[in-house]
Amino acid sequence: MAAAHGGDYLGRFLAETEWYNEVVLSAVAPGNWWRGLPHPVQSWIRNCVGGYLLYYISGFLWCFVIYYWKRHAYIPKDSIPTNEAMRKQIIVASKAMPLYCALPTLSEYMIESGWTRSFFNISEVGVPMYFINLALYLTFVEFGIYWMHRELHDIKPLYKYLHATHHIYNKENTLSPFAGLAFHPVDGILQAIPHVFALFIFPTHFRTHIALLFLEAVWTANIHDCIHGKIWPVMGAGYHTIHHTTYRHNYGHYTIWMDWMFGTLREPVDILKNE
Repeated sequence: MAAAHGGDYLGRFLAETEWYNEVVLSAVAPGNWWRGLPHPVQSWIRNCVGGYLLYYISGFLWCFVIYYWKRHAYIPKDSIPTNEAMRKQIIVASKAMPLYCALPTLSEYMIESGWTRSFFNISEVGVPMYFINLALYLTFVEFGIYWMHRELHDIKPLYKYLHATHHIYNKENTLSPFAGLAFHPVDGILQAIPHVFALFIFPTHFRTHIALLFLEAVWTANIHDCIHGKIWPVMGAGYHTIHHTTYRHNYGHYTIWMDWMFGTLREPVDILKNE
């Protein structure tokens, strides 16, 4: 879609990401050394800064509220993870973050190059079509993440060498918001890559795509906090905690629909009845 408009139109995407780089890097990087770097490298550094800030700020605030400020209001005493467990999760996620951030950098580059079906302004397609395309995008992402996650369990080498890194957190008292990004970096990229594939299939609003990629970090923190909400059909922490204890259920991401369709859904009745 973008390529059909020509170079002037593609320049709008480039100008947008250059503005993101200017705002973030001029605020955190001393001097002007970064201005001489290639644009994709600037974008990768900006995404790293944003990724680390999002992970640390949301994680520490989340943990402060549920483990200290509202202590025992949401989490039973024997389900609170140790500081050592959270420290290890932070280390794993921090090491993986530079590679995680290569994915939004790649998607931005492909959009700027006109290889995708991204569009710049919602007015180009109209509000009704924007929401229709967004629904299709999210359905595709839900389907893709479900099967990617499931195959990371079913294909033994993928589990052994990639996904097992995340599944050392297999009890309520080892899970925390910091576990949300504590993956082998290739594992984390594989589970997020449906967002990029969707760009080639559905007309996608550029800013919405970028926002949804970073929303992944917030959502994964949410489903690892062990607060068992009851908002149907959301795949909340109640469902995902079961995934970490059985390894064979609740592979879904935002909703329970894919697990329901493919026979892997397990309801968190046993957990909720103890509350």
